[in-house]
Amino acid sequence: MRRNYISLKGGWDIKMIGLNIVLVIGMLTCLYPLIWLVLFSLKDNNEIFGGNIAGLPTQFLWENYKEALIQAKVGVYFTNSVFVTAITIAATCFLSLTSSYAIIRMRWKLSKVTLNLLLLGLMVPQHAALLPLFIILKKLSILDSYWALIIPYTLFAIPMGVFIFSGFMKGIPRELEEAACIDGCNIYQILFQIVLPLVAPALATIAIFTYLSSWNELMFAVTFINSSSLKTITVGIQTMVGQYSTSWGPIGAGLVVTTLPTILIYTFLSGQVQKSLIVGAVKG
Repeated sequence: MRRNYISLKGGWDIKMIGLNIVLVIGMLTCLYPLIWLVLFSLKDNNEIFGGNIAGLPTQFLWENYKEALIQAKVGVYFTNSVFVTAITIAATCFLSLTSSYAIIRMRWKLSKVTLNLLLLGLMVPQHAALLPLFIILKKLSILDSYWALIIPYTLFAIPMGVFIFSGFMKGIPRELEEAACIDGCNIYQILFQIVLPLVAPALATIAIFTYLSSWNELMFAVTFINSSSLKTITVGIQTMVGQYSTSWGPIGAGLVVTTLPTILIYTFLSGQVQKSLIVGAVKG
């Protein structure tokens, strides 16, 4: 028995070592593009096209970041993207939460029809809505403004938010709401003090999905915005490519600045997203 235990333990150690090696290789594979981008942002064109595109720079050109942020106005574009994305996330989370609560937790005749109509929005491609949106925004006189991006971004994000919130709210016991009513809570207190903490993982998931779709969006930003002072980061990076010559180092610096918020947001919210996946697996 002792020999069998040792052999099994030794076999288990070998498996763990092999698993750790595979995980380390996977981690390095995922991190290498980010490391390469940072190194790329610290080089000039001569070094990039001179055969040292993947190695360490011979001279760390930190002024590339200064050129990108100030001269190329990446700082302005970054601020615009932060404002548009923040408002979009807040509006999407609030409207999705209240709509899902009204549809799932309240009893009224057209609740299922309303839910199905909202979920139909998941099947509408953004490209198909480009021309109608342009005409509507033009008639509303809000083209070339922040609202020309915030409104479409929010409308396209709400169906996914309702879909995720509704799945979570179906699993909340109604006894919690009944107990809160007995204690004197009104409907708003029940929603924000009882229900909202229970669907926090779903809220984090919706926030990340909305952030990614808004932060990386290019088609609407190019079509609906003309003023340089209102352009978002995706359009700003695109404008850094010159017609005859391009300084690729500052473009790399701009891409690093663009990528940092995504890494930070996922780092802080990844735990909640993992909880939402676990809850969904248990419910399934």
